[in-house]
Amino acid sequence: MKCPNCGFEMAAIVCDACGEETPQGSLYCYKCGAEVRSDDMGGSDFEDRILCSDETCTGIINEKGVCGVCGKPYKGDNSPMGETE
Repeated sequence: MKCPNCGFEMAAIVCDACGEETPQGSLYCYKCGAEVRSDDMGGSDFEDRILCSDETCTGIINEKGVCGVCGKPYKGDNSPMGETE
């Protein structure tokens, strides 16, 4: 999602009430004001998370295929939790 003021690309979650994107970590939806869920990572299990392919980032890949921290798209075939095959 892009910041409406400066255009900066930032991580977002989808509001359960209205279906619009709102900044990740928000307490309330940017569009409708509804309270958003507290689990910013979408409720996925810890073991199922895919780590960001940028070796300097500690984020995980979200449902849109981008890192929730740095916003970079997923590259490669990282196993959950960074395990190698």
